[in-house]
Amino acid sequence: MTAKAACSDFLHFFRSWISNPLRVAAIAPSGDSLARIMTSEIAALDGPIIELGPGTGVFTRALLARGVSEADLTLIEYGPEFIDALQARFPAARVLQMDAAHLAQAEIFEDEPVGAVISGLPLLSMSPPKIAAILAGVFAYMRPGGAVYQFTYGPRCPVPRQILDRLGLESVRIGGTVRNLPPASVYRISRRKPLELSRERLRYRDGDADIDVAAFSGETGG
Repeated sequence: MTAKAACSDFLHFFRSWISNPLRVAAIAPSGDSLARIMTSEIAALDGPIIELGPGTGVFTRALLARGVSEADLTLIEYGPEFIDALQARFPAARVLQMDAAHLAQAEIFEDEPVGAVISGLPLLSMSPPKIAAILAGVFAYMRPGGAVYQFTYGPRCPVPRQILDRLGLESVRIGGTVRNLPPASVYRISRRKPLELSRERLRYRDGDADIDVAAFSGETGG
């Protein structure tokens, strides 16, 4: 990426943060150092791959650099301000504007299960029921051995322990970098044991959750 394009992305991202700091949750796009850690365990054979909250496409480019086919990428972006740029930069990828909490009902992978999920979502600013709905949705599509890679600016995994336990998941810190604004850590979230999640049972609505995750709001203390 050229310096001019990088500057343009920074300004684009910063304006999005100014307009909605809770949704964007960072003042600048993730750096190359963080992108390398986020994608370090992913190979070309892991496709198809979902990316949640790709923003300006920093992690997307890192996936392509690791040999992942652009056609194997499904980019889930909620912010409309990023959609046109993602479609222009990654024309062979599938770009969907939607809330990641509704993935379970989207039926976007009917034939081949997903090998990995890269998440740039600001989980620390989300409610426990919404976090649970997102994870339940992506693991409903995930093949055995697949994992979610999530970064955070906090001191620990951004997924509350109660949610991990309820969904049969575990988290492991795989690295971190101070060469990012702000410094960040990366966690791998995977199944502890075989777990089947039926998409027919999963429902999420703003302020409500029609799956077991509804209990999390009381268990986690918000």
